Amino acid sequence: MKILFLSAMMLMSGFAIAQDSLKTQELDDVIVYATRAKENTPTTYSEISRKQIEKVNLGQDLPMLLNWSPSLVTTSDAGAGVGYTGLRIRGSDATRINVTINGIPVNDSESHGVFWVNMPDLASTVDNIQIQRGVGTSTNGAAAFGASVNLQTNVPSQDAYAEVNNSFGSFNTRKHTLMYNTGLLNNKWSFESRLSKIASDGYIDRAESDLQSYFLSGGYYGKKTIVKALVFGGKEVTYQSWWGTPQAVLENDDTGIEAVISNNGYTPEQAENIRTAGRTFNYYLYENEVDNYQQDHYQLHLSHSLSSDWTFNVAGHYTYGRGYFEQFRDDDDFSDYNLNNVTIGDSTITSTDLIRRRWLDNDFYGTTFSLNYLGKGLDITFGGAWNKYDGDHFGEIIWAQFASNSDIRDRYYDNVGTKTDFNIYLKTNYQLNDLNLFADMQVRKVDYQTVGIDSDLRAINTGDEYTFFNPKVGATYTLNESSNVYASIAIGNREPVRNDFIDAPGGITPTHETLRNLEVGYRKFGQDFSFQANYYLMDYENQLVLTGELNDVGSSVRQNVPNSYRMGVELVGAYQFTDQVRWDANLTLSRNKIKNFTEVLYNYGENFDEFNIEETQFTDTDISFSPNVIGGSQLTYSPLEGFEAALLSKYVGKQFLDNTSNDARSIDAYFVNDVRLSYDFRLESIKNVNVSLLVNNVMDVEYSSNGYTFGYAGGDFEVRENYFYPQAGRNFLLALNLRF
Repeated sequence: MKILFLSAMMLMSGFAIAQDSLKTQELDDVIVYATRAKENTPTTYSEISRKQIEKVNLGQDLPMLLNWSPSLVTTSDAGAGVGYTGLRIRGSDATRINVTINGIPVNDSESHGVFWVNMPDLASTVDNIQIQRGVGTSTNGAAAFGASVNLQTNVPSQDAYAEVNNSFGSFNTRKHTLMYNTGLLNNKWSFESRLSKIASDGYIDRAESDLQSYFLSGGYYGKKTIVKALVFGGKEVTYQSWWGTPQAVLENDDTGIEAVISNNGYTPEQAENIRTAGRTFNYYLYENEVDNYQQDHYQLHLSHSLSSDWTFNVAGHYTYGRGYFEQFRDDDDFSDYNLNNVTIGDSTITSTDLIRRRWLDNDFYGTTFSLNYLGKGLDITFGGAWNKYDGDHFGEIIWAQFASNSDIRDRYYDNVGTKTDFNIYLKTNYQLNDLNLFADMQVRKVDYQTVGIDSDLRAINTGDEYTFFNPKVGATYTLNESSNVYASIAIGNREPVRNDFIDAPGGITPTHETLRNLEVGYRKFGQDFSFQANYYLMDYENQLVLTGELNDVGSSVRQNVPNSYRMGVELVGAYQFTDQVRWDANLTLSRNKIKNFTEVLYNYGENFDEFNIEETQFTDTDISFSPNVIGGSQLTYSPLEGFEAALLSKYVGKQFLDNTSNDARSIDAYFVNDVRLSYDFRLESIKNVNVSLLVNNVMDVEYSSNGYTFGYAGGDFEVRENYFYPQAGRNFLLALNLRF
């Protein structure tokens, strides 16, 4: 981090670019300077370098490459790390993690989530990643309510190069990447391009992924000015594996499987599928049950050195996303699509088999800026962003056994969501001898509205405006040249997501959430080792959680719980035993609690002709999907030049599927080990040849990384169903990378 800090000072004092080729590698750091934590910032963060990313970038999605970061848990719907993947940090899911690329927001404006499948092979053009845990420092876009992930794309290379990367592996997984970089031309210009193709059959039945992506960038690097343009995007066609696998299937429980068939009204074909599929069960059988989506990103960055102390940065961005997921529906009622019943002779037909597409067509655009002052003992950043989102949600029926009065491309629902997100912030670091004082004040204003006809044919016209003040203060004290201690208090506020508005019972939208975050830490860096320890308390007010409650059309809704918290200790260390052996490890021990929680269970009566709500009170209960123990380890052995062997280990403790701390509704703890072998060498006409082998889950452990649960009652008969996302057993990826 010291290199980053020093390089930023160099940039802000004149952009002495052409004089030092090493400094050229850090030129673009000034673009992300405003939204990043520095070595003296009193917050908790980790950094992943390009070299670390390259070692494991053999085709899996970016979340899987971050798997060994502190307090981080990953999951893959298809079970093999390609397609729909996700991550949680300190138990917080993707909707609570702010993600930016070069300071530009990436989170979906309505759901707040990040869909990495829309940016395939982004890792191949990422130079470094900073993960701030907790509220962190002020950033642009969605609220950082558990963590923020700040990605920086590749910086200028001094020398030109071309790369051809190919990977092949289990489940017919393959990755093909072509890259070209011009190097720094005339000490002023740099251009880069990438084309990627990733495909996999997936571990889960039919969970294929067909992913394509591109990346283009060009930049001018003058003595005082940087202008950089980027265009990147991806197209994905992914067979849906969102349903999960019933617990009865994973346990080979024939009686339980028959209960699932009966409770869910399976057709004979569906029943045969669940009886025979085993761990790789996929509920979907229609051959084109796919998610088909394309997303293109455009960024333009300008950085200018106003003087030796002042630098100004401004960026414009535009993201265009469009696509659909296609579904076969068995025996749906015409009334669900606002269609007339069909009369044939004396018979009236009220339902039909059909195929529908549910579309999302959206535009996201805006600007970010920062003004940076870096003087003797004083570092000030004034920045902010204005962003606008326009999203059209609509559905089409593309085939029906009985068409009724529908026409092709009729929209049976259509609604629009619009959101304006504006924020400004002022960050200050003041160095007073060995004490660095930090203050960060942000004002964020959000206006969200959605209007039209929803997918269940309800008329919707809802939304709200919010103004949040998010202050952060702290201090870092330098004990000596190799260690420091820090402490900070930060407050974050977060608006509800789209579903909270449209599914709110009685139209009463839940209250916004507030997070008060305390971080206290110690850092020690030596020649052969490093060690960091921190305590965190994330105290939530009105956190939104699922309680089992449904709205008037049967959709699950989230409700505010007044008091909940996450508290833990994170230990992160590295030790270089010898020139050949290095160990990196991290451990998180935590408590994640809701002080008072009310579970709602619907009882429909013995003959399913009644309706009663049964409530159960819980005190000091665990927050779902929040393991109390998370550990990661990377043991690396380099016996000869160019060769490296590594044992990668991950432990994730038990996770509850709901907020009742019920062991019967939980994901078992798991401990998984991967082995990575890598060898680099040169040939006469090739600058570098790399051969890598990654064996995932080398001990062939059967485990699941994610899941969900639901329940209801019929008189004295209670139904509880758990669904899981099983991950692949032993599997491999083999890569050959050539750099010219």
